[in-house]
Amino acid sequence: MTFILIIVLSILGGLLAGEHFHSYLLGLGVASTAVGACYWITFRSSHYPQFALFLLLLGVVAKIAVTAAGVLLGLKIALITSPLVFSLSYLFFLFASTYCYFRYREYWLTRLRHRDLQ
Repeated sequence: MTFILIIVLSILGGLLAGEHFHSYLLGLGVASTAVGACYWITFRSSHYPQFALFLLLLGVVAKIAVTAAGVLLGLKIALITSPLVFSLSYLFFLFASTYCYFRYREYWLTRLRHRDLQ
């Protein structure tokens, strides 16, 4: 149900963005890439628990770096036509992609636990 709500809100946001659709898509891309980079780096701590805090901080730095690079690139290429649409899109997809990444991780961990129990 939550995935359907996210999809409906994403489509509605894209339609409401109208002529600022490039800003909307850039917000989606930058947020998803930033959360993905942070997620990928941070959850390496499951392999190396002694580096958990370091990897968490490194993930946050990667997220900030990806966001800054995406915004600067978007401004240089003039894809951000509306800063308001970009920032709202970025904020929404930041939460949506974080939710999706964690649900995906929960799904795989549950699946691995069930496999180990058998």
